[in-house]
Amino acid sequence: MIPVTSFTGKRVALFGLGGSGLATARALVKGGADVLAWDDKPESVARAAKEGIGTADLREIDWSGIAVLILSPGVPLTHPAPHWSADLASAAGVEIIGDIELFVRERRTLAPNAPLICITGTNGKSTTTALIAHILRTSGRDTQLGGNIGTAVLTLDPPAADRFYVVECSSYQIDLAPSLDPTVGILLNLTPDHIDRHGTMENYAAVKARLVAGSQTAVLGDDDPFCRAIAAELEAKGRRVLRISRDHAVHSGLYAAGTVLHHAGGEGETIFADLAGIETLRGSHNAQNAAAAIAACLAVGLSREEIVAGLASFPGLKHRMQPIAQRGAVTFVNDSKATNADAAAPALSSYDRIYWIAGGVAKEGGIEPLRPFFPKIAKAYLIGQAADAFAATLGDAVPVSRSGTLEAAVAEAAADAERAGETAAVMLSPACASFDQYKNFEMRGDAFVGHVAGLPGVAMLI
Repeated sequence: MIPVTSFTGKRVALFGLGGSGLATARALVKGGADVLAWDDKPESVARAAKEGIGTADLREIDWSGIAVLILSPGVPLTHPAPHWSADLASAAGVEIIGDIELFVRERRTLAPNAPLICITGTNGKSTTTALIAHILRTSGRDTQLGGNIGTAVLTLDPPAADRFYVVECSSYQIDLAPSLDPTVGILLNLTPDHIDRHGTMENYAAVKARLVAGSQTAVLGDDDPFCRAIAAELEAKGRRVLRISRDHAVHSGLYAAGTVLHHAGGEGETIFADLAGIETLRGSHNAQNAAAAIAACLAVGLSREEIVAGLASFPGLKHRMQPIAQRGAVTFVNDSKATNADAAAPALSSYDRIYWIAGGVAKEGGIEPLRPFFPKIAKAYLIGQAADAFAATLGDAVPVSRSGTLEAAVAEAAADAERAGETAAVMLSPACASFDQYKNFEMRGDAFVGHVAGLPGVAMLI
């Protein structure tokens, strides 16, 4: 845990006692703050009180004595309307921040030169974050991984000069971190997302841009107009900018030509690495992720040899295009995190022959956006509520089995792939939420792994 000392002896209001909110309350108490915490869920308030954390309905407190409001990132700050706690804080002239801001303040106090790499973007940020942390760890660096990837940042070890931090940041977290100042800031890409929380695409892009604007080295994707515009603006201000691309050359940074990553800079251009054969980094989207990871690791002092070794041994992100087993020429791939069509597209684009397990609770638009990948699909095995709708979309283009359950789908797909005797993937990439059959995509992915492990003759890779 990182005790938060920036509010020692001061009264702090906190709203939101989920995982990161409760961790933040603990860190504030450990640092000597007088915390008044609240949540809309009575059971969350009771849990905090049981731990000795001060609780109070923030609608009933005297805001004149409050130094700051700590808002959990899931709580609206501006859109569609500010949360009532944010309205109360604003009316009292009280600053509103989040846990990432508390972390960067502690870093500036304890170890301002501790390398901090922050990653954001609409897609790919979790894979990039995990890849950077893996490269750093395999090189022998003391590495702390947290943020939006699932580990609350204030639960990490306290900042130290030789301790590396790799932090995934959502737009919600950035919005609550006004002084975010990473050593390396990465903005991978921008496509419309979370507009309900930011109002417009322009507002969403502006929030994301803050992460790279405050960084010593800014790494930006060059494959969408929003990121290109942000990069150009930073370059015009004389900032150090490295561009990355999945499909075209850049003048300073890294880009992919197929599986080969090129490094471009002041000394010309060199081939840096080849991702061919690294199953966990298949596809052009992962080429962009790898390019960002390389740029960041170079910026914090790693050698080419250390980076290439880390790329080659990357185990992948759990539930995201994760090769979990092999049987003959058939690879079993867990892509349970693909909860909509756009999220399923990268996995479907990365294999040439696919026995596809899909279905669950469909999102708007279903799988129509995946039609360009239908020729790659040997057969589809449909599960859950979306089975009939997906079968109608697939029509005569793809053979279909209404398997019903994940267990049945795994057995059918594995048997069909083995009979075909071809190089192929049995892939769970549902393009759906899991809630009709599983509590979350993690439980669905774990179930897939369990069913595959029970097949005869498989060699598990995890």
